[in-house]
Amino acid sequence: MPLAIKAFVAPLIVACAMFMESVDANVIVTAIPAMARAFGRDPVTLKIAVTSYVLGLGVFIPICGWVADRFGARTVFRTAIGIFVIGSLLCAASNSLATFTLARFVQGVGGAMMVPVGRIIIFRSVRRSEFIRAMNYLSVPAMLGPAVGPLLGGFITTYLHWRLIFFINIPIGIVGIYLTNRYIANSREEHPGPLDWFGFFLSATGGTLLLLGLSLVGGELVPNSVAGAMCAGGAVMVLLYWLHSRRALRPLLDLRFFRVPTFQASVLGGSLFRIGLGAVPFLLPLALQEGLGMTAFKSGSITCASAFGGMFMRSLASRVLHRFGFRQTLMVNAALSGIAIAACGMFFPGTPTWVIWAVVLLGGFFPALQFTSLNSLAYAEIETRDVGRATSLASFVQQVSLGLGVTIAGIALEMSQSMHGHPTLLWADFWPAFFVVGAFSFFSIPVTARLPRNAGLEISRGSRG
Repeated sequence: MPLAIKAFVAPLIVACAMFMESVDANVIVTAIPAMARAFGRDPVTLKIAVTSYVLGLGVFIPICGWVADRFGARTVFRTAIGIFVIGSLLCAASNSLATFTLARFVQGVGGAMMVPVGRIIIFRSVRRSEFIRAMNYLSVPAMLGPAVGPLLGGFITTYLHWRLIFFINIPIGIVGIYLTNRYIANSREEHPGPLDWFGFFLSATGGTLLLLGLSLVGGELVPNSVAGAMCAGGAVMVLLYWLHSRRALRPLLDLRFFRVPTFQASVLGGSLFRIGLGAVPFLLPLALQEGLGMTAFKSGSITCASAFGGMFMRSLASRVLHRFGFRQTLMVNAALSGIAIAACGMFFPGTPTWVIWAVVLLGGFFPALQFTSLNSLAYAEIETRDVGRATSLASFVQQVSLGLGVTIAGIALEMSQSMHGHPTLLWADFWPAFFVVGAFSFFSIPVTARLPRNAGLEISRGSRG
C-alpha cells in the first residue's frame, strides 16, 4: 500500500475503534435508570457496573505495551476489538446486575487494549512527517463520543429498548477486525524483555478488590461485612505492591516517578480532580431523570452540552497556558471546575432547560482546560526513555480515580437519600452528592500549589498557536 494511503487508513481504523469505545462509555450512563428497572435494582446500585468497566481499563492498560511487543500489535488490536464486541453482546443479553457487571468488565479489558495498542500501531505505521496529522484523527473520537453517546443512548432508551445500545458496536467491530487484518502490519519487538507478573498480580488484585469493595458498601448485592473484607484485602495488596515496587528492578508501575514534581502534580493532583469529574457522567443523568423526571432522550440532549463546552475550550487552551502558565491555570481553573460541578446540584423542578444546559456547558468548559493542562504537564520532566513506563503509571492512577469518583458519588447519594428518608430518589437528594464531588476539584489545588511558578514553562511557551 502507498505510504500516503497508509498514513490515512491505519489512523482511521484506530480512530473508529476508539470512537466505538468512547460512544459506548457515554451511552450507558444515560440508560442507567432504565437498566435499574429491568434488573429490579435501585439506580444508584448500578454504580458497580460503571466501576467494573473502568477497572477493566485500569488493570490491563499497564501491560498492553508488553503484550503488543510479545504477540504483535495487529494480533492484540483485533483481539481487543473482538473482546469488546463479545462484552457488548454479553451486556445486551444480561438478565441480572451481576452478569451485567461482569460483561462490563470484559468490555473494559477490550477497551484497555484498544487505545494504547492503537497508538502503538499509528506510531509504527506512519512516517514521522505524518505523525501529527495521524494523531489528530484520534482527537475526533475523544470529542465526538461524549457528544454523540448521550444523545444516541437517550434516543434508543426512550423510543426503543436499552439493550439495543450495545448492538451499535457489532457492525463497527466486525468492520474494524476486517480492516485491521487487511491493512495493519503485525509489528512487534523481538525482545520485549520480562514482564513484572508478580507486580501485575498485586496491583490488579488490589485495585479490583478495593474499588469493587467500596462500590458494594451499602448496596444490595453483598453484606457490608463482605464489602469491608474486600476493601481490607485490596488495601493489603496495594501495600504489598508498594513494598514490591521498591525492590523490583523494573516494576510494572514504577512509583518512583512520583518524585518528579510536575509528574506528581499532574497525576496525583490530577487524580483528585478526576475523582470529581469521573462522578459527573454518572450523577448528572440520574439527577435529570430520577430527580427532575426527564426522559432519557431529553437528559441526553442536556448532558451532551459538556462535550460542546470541552470542544470550545480545547481551541483556547494553548493561549490560556501561554498567558498564565501551568501553576496559575491549574489552581484557578480547578476552583472554577469545582464550582461548575457543585452548581449542577442546584437544579430543581421547574428550572428552565436553557439554564441547566448552560451550567452543564460550563461543566465541560473548565474541565477540558484542566485535562489539557494536566496531560501536557505530566511529561515535562520525564526522560524520553521513561515515557512508556510513566504513561503506564499515569493511566492506571487516572482510571482508578475515575472509578473512585463514581463510587464516592454513589455513596454520597445513598447517604443523602437515607438522611432525607426518601424511599426513592428525589431532586433534593442530589445536591449533597454534587457538592461532595465538586470539593475534590478544590482538594487538588494544594498539590498543584507546590509547583514552582515556572513549572512547564518551556511547554507553555511552545503551546502558543
